[in-house]
Amino acid sequence: MWRRSCGHLGARLCWLRGGLQFPAKRHWGVVSCIDPSMGLNEEQKEFQKVAFDFAAQEMAPNMAEWDQKELFPVDVMRKAAQLGFGGIYVQTDVGGSGLSRLDTAVIFEALATGCTSTTAYISIHNMCAWIIDTFGNEEQRHKFCPPLCTMEKFASYCLTEPGSGSDAASLLTSAKRQGDHYVLNGSKAFISGAGESDVYVVMCRTGEPGPKGISCIVVEKGTPGLSFGKKEKKVGWNSQPTRAVIFEDCAVPVANRIGDEGQGFLIAMKGLNGGRINVASCSLGAAYASVVLTRDHLNVRKQFGEPLANKQYLQFKLADMATRLVASRLMIRSAAVALQEEREDAVALCSMAKLFATDECFAICNQALQMHGGYGYLKDYAIQQYVRDSRVHQILEGSNEVMRMLISRSLLQQ
Repeated sequence: MWRRSCGHLGARLCWLRGGLQFPAKRHWGVVSCIDPSMGLNEEQKEFQKVAFDFAAQEMAPNMAEWDQKELFPVDVMRKAAQLGFGGIYVQTDVGGSGLSRLDTAVIFEALATGCTSTTAYISIHNMCAWIIDTFGNEEQRHKFCPPLCTMEKFASYCLTEPGSGSDAASLLTSAKRQGDHYVLNGSKAFISGAGESDVYVVMCRTGEPGPKGISCIVVEKGTPGLSFGKKEKKVGWNSQPTRAVIFEDCAVPVANRIGDEGQGFLIAMKGLNGGRINVASCSLGAAYASVVLTRDHLNVRKQFGEPLANKQYLQFKLADMATRLVASRLMIRSAAVALQEEREDAVALCSMAKLFATDECFAICNQALQMHGGYGYLKDYAIQQYVRDSRVHQILEGSNEVMRMLISRSLLQQ
């Protein structure tokens, strides 16, 4: 009996267990000291197993092609949504799975082993759906959330602008009220999914300068005055398009405003607290896969007449990687629980987890590439893609320099 018997993911897992035969071992095998199922309850292990199997069967075989051809894998993401991964922490009455932040972190870590870039987009989509579910009224929730949870429609989060990145409160995109519409003018930069997404959760200025003048408005694709910039060429994250989102006298119904006027900055920051856990979990999945691939490579690759696994220097490097991995996982899961419980230390812990895990997990992936030697630099090997896809996690959802600022502010205010 599933703990959340009314939840879509629980129901879908029950069906899957009866209708499909899963492999005896998950894709990455079980490595006892870094086993990602350690500490989870039986239900969470089931969620995790389904996510690992989906990553192995549907994502990993395609991840190189998605990267090289810059394909946005709509069909595969909709298959993920059939498992409940389109609205993991959205309430069940609007089609979500109703799971916890910890459950979500576990799922994103597993999915990211299959394709870190695609999982990162799914995490952003989930954040947008959660914002509408949490701060929207009943009409908005029931209009927008069901097609987002099935991924019939995709969502993008629009906060960053060409002139305001870390200083999000200085954003300039304006929304002037005219009768029963807001007229938006301005642009957003570095928007994941832009041009492909159907729903844009936009933070814009409806009032005074500073955070109190910002509101949150949903803009739907096809609205006159909404357009997109060129598709950016990126180092990684190539399975998701990145473009500017441009508003030119774009009239949007007042009914599409999420929450009250002036509440947008608060909504944006609350969304990002979860987003930081999500993107850290994506880094964790890339690092976990990299550790396992490196272990296997060291056992197979021979130099100077013996396997690389016999070299003590490389043994110690692998031990350091495994230690960083487990420490990152513990921090992420601790922060996820704090966020779920709405504790006072949640913001600082989410910032710490994002800072530590994205730095450490990138270092793990980079070290894994080094230990693969020349092979690690070839696109025939997955390691280089984990390196490229995880690098940007140190920048987005609040750069790691900003994370340090949030942590220090929390400490100094006590």
